[in-house]
Order: sequence, then structure tokens, then C-alpha cells
Amino acid sequence: MEAAAATMGSGGGGGRGIILCSHRFSSSGFISLKPLPFASSRSLRPYFSTTLYSTNNPTPISPQNRSSRLRLVTGAADSTQSSSVSTSSSDKSTVPDDEFSLAKVSFGVIGLSVGVTLLSYGFGAYFNILPGSEWSALMLTYGFPLAIIGMALKYAELKPVPCLTYSDAKALRETCSTPILTQVRNDVTRYRYGDEQHLEEALKRIFQYGQGGGIPRRSAPILQSIREEVSEEGKYCLVLVFEAKALKLSDFEQRQAKFASFFGPGITAEIADGGNNIYEVRLISNTTL
Repeated sequence: MEAAAATMGSGGGGGRGIILCSHRFSSSGFISLKPLPFASSRSLRPYFSTTLYSTNNPTPISPQNRSSRLRLVTGAADSTQSSSVSTSSSDKSTVPDDEFSLAKVSFGVIGLSVGVTLLSYGFGAYFNILPGSEWSALMLTYGFPLAIIGMALKYAELKPVPCLTYSDAKALRETCSTPILTQVRNDVTRYRYGDEQHLEEALKRIFQYGQGGGIPRRSAPILQSIREEVSEEGKYCLVLVFEAKALKLSDFEQRQAKFASFFGPGITAEIADGGNNIYEVRLISNTTL
């Protein structure tokens, strides 16, 4: 291995520089610093030079060969680093959820918007502020119930949770995901009405609200998001991310078998602590390609 050796001197008696240090650089090379003669004994400007040595060949390497070798080593390092970064980033690339579906549309917002629009225009037309007075009665007739229904749906609305999907997991979804895991993913990523939280029935049976050995209903975990990924064994995995401020990791671990039983068959459940009152339930499909 070659190493660049540096020398530095300053003006002084004898016209010679001062050796700063000399130490071994590696098992195959070392740094050698040697004094340089000054151009003039009166000059106080420092002189600095570099010499490249090799332990296998003590003859200094010429500047032309030295620059070419340095460029070669630098280019190899850059190319290795860039390739590793691109490989890791491609393995963890996510898939944007830009597919349109009616399940992702809030019917409460639609009903409220249409109802309020009809009511506003109907009142304006009735008082001759806006044209179409002959249609004002019809707009008021349909606008009022639509606005009421829209407000009711908006009040009972449960928004979908975010879903993070990795590209490698999406490739396995169609062939390795179980029907229950697919249903869970579709249910929690759409608007729901009348439910207090996502997976309410499942959590009620698993944690046994208000029963012996269970937990109080007010301490129930809340689903924050889901994640589709591939496990270390190369299997499709659906991760349920819960927030539970009143629970501990042991409360989830002792119900690990219940998670596997409720969301089964054909899955394995794992529990992980995400920190800051966040707990992850990993539902790993046993189906392989």
C-alpha cells in the first residue's frame, strides 16, 4: 500500500528544515518526513513537499504514476460506495398509494358539500338573488336532508390509517397474503362509519374489555398505521402499529397467541416495542412461493 509522505520546514540556521514526525502508516507502508533545503537562508516562507513510498519498492513513485494510482483507488471507492447505497435504497423503496377508490372518499364530506350548496343556491333563488327561482323549492327540498345526512356521516366518520408499503412486499401480496390479512388491510385503509376505532371487534376479543384478566376499555390500544414489508425469512408481513399509553409490552406479549389465532389461520404473530408507547404486532404469512 502506498502512502503520501509530507515534509515541512521553515527558515532557520543551516538552511535545513525540521522533521516533524515519522510513523508507520500500515502493515505495508509508512510515512516518511524528511527535511528540505531552503532556497535561501533568509527566506522565512515554509516549504512543503510530498513523496510517495512503498515498502515493497523504496524508490519514490513519480508524480505521474502517483496521480494515476490515486485516481484509480478513489474511483474504485466511490463506485463501491455508490453501488452499495443504490442497492440498499432500492431494497427499501416504497410504493405510493395513489390508486383511486371510492372507499378512500369521505361520503360525509360529499353529502355535506352537496347539501349546503343546494341549500345556499335554493335560498338565493327563492329570494330572487340568484336566477332559477322555479327550481328553488326543489333545491331546498333535497338540499336540507342531504346536508343533515352529510353532517351525521361526518360526525360518525372514522378516517383511514396510513399504509406504508415496500415494493418487495407488494410483489408478494397477491401470492402470499392470506384472505384475512387482505381484508384487514382493506378495512383499515378506508373510511368507516359508526365504529369508534379500527379493528374494534378484534381488539375487544383479544384484550377482553371489562372481563377477568382483561383490560379496561379506556385503556384499549389505538391503531395508528400499518406497514407491509418482507420478513427476514422472505415472507409477507403485515405490521399493525398501535399506540397504548396505559399498556406495557407484557400486555401484548401474553396475548401473542390470541393475535395469531384471531387473524389466522396461516400466520405467525410477533410483538415488538417501538418506543414512546408504540407497539407493533407483526402478522407474518406462512405462505411461501
